[in-house]
Amino acid sequence: MDKNAKIYVAGHRGLVGSAIVRNLQAAGYTHLLLRTHAELDLTNQAATAAFFEAEKPAYVFLAAAKVGGILANNNFPADFIRDNLLIQSNVIHAAYVNKVARLLFLGSSCIYPKMAPQPMKEEHLLTGPLEPTNRPYALAKIAGVEMCWSYNRQYGTKYLAAMPTNLYGPGDNYHPDNSHVIPALLRKFHEAKLGGAKEVVVWGTGTPKREFLYSEDMADACVHVMTLPDDKYQDLLGSDESKTGKFQPPLINLGVGHDVTIRDLALTVQAVVGFEGGIVFDRTKPDGTPRKLMDVSVLKSIGWHAKTPLHTGLAQAYASSPLPGVSAQGL
Repeated sequence: MDKNAKIYVAGHRGLVGSAIVRNLQAAGYTHLLLRTHAELDLTNQAATAAFFEAEKPAYVFLAAAKVGGILANNNFPADFIRDNLLIQSNVIHAAYVNKVARLLFLGSSCIYPKMAPQPMKEEHLLTGPLEPTNRPYALAKIAGVEMCWSYNRQYGTKYLAAMPTNLYGPGDNYHPDNSHVIPALLRKFHEAKLGGAKEVVVWGTGTPKREFLYSEDMADACVHVMTLPDDKYQDLLGSDESKTGKFQPPLINLGVGHDVTIRDLALTVQAVVGFEGGIVFDRTKPDGTPRKLMDVSVLKSIGWHAKTPLHTGLAQAYASSPLPGVSAQGL
């Protein structure tokens, strides 16, 4: 990507988009196109089309999405599938119409089957049933992968889907009901510490394993992929299955390649926050998928690997969080 090229980061205020913006700015990219939801509603096809027609971005990072944890996915399934389908359909089509050179569509590891072989490879897409608690969101993201693939096949576009593992970091959502596991745990332990509680209750059995990628590392991976030489980038765009007979979607996993149990995660968060009480696991609450570990062989083959250890990333996420009293502690 040319340093002066117009680069549109959709969803620049979210965890993913804000990290990508910081990475691009640090790397010297000077012409970033940024719009808040109030300025541009990507679920509105006409508004999205008008924006692309007026601005003509050369590159697009599609990080805008409706996201949430298990509770939010359970409570608002229609919202998750509707809004995500609208956002990605409008942006991907507008990118094609306006001749965007490269587009990176950001999804999630939940696109893979609930009982997928571990670690999960890109080829495991569409090989089994999904985790029911986030199936609407996952199906929307799978549709986004297929849209990238279909537009590449039909129109010769160069659209790639990147599926990060569980993310955390600056700009995360700390809502008490609609947050993901790490901000939820940071909030729980922080509030317990401030309130002098004797214990913290964590959902589930603590036995499921999860992989966590620091958002700043994720952004670095995204920019690394988007700045690959043409031949290496082209290799990631999959193949036309009708011609090759091979299932090779334009898909790349973004992860660290190893995981931890929720119990170990809780213990690490406890240490980072400095909570001295106990931990109780509520076995009546859902665990979700037993294990979600990404195979990052493709990512490593193009010269990238994660750099931030979990404890370090958690400490940085906690220090940058909006939780009351954190800054006062001098973190």
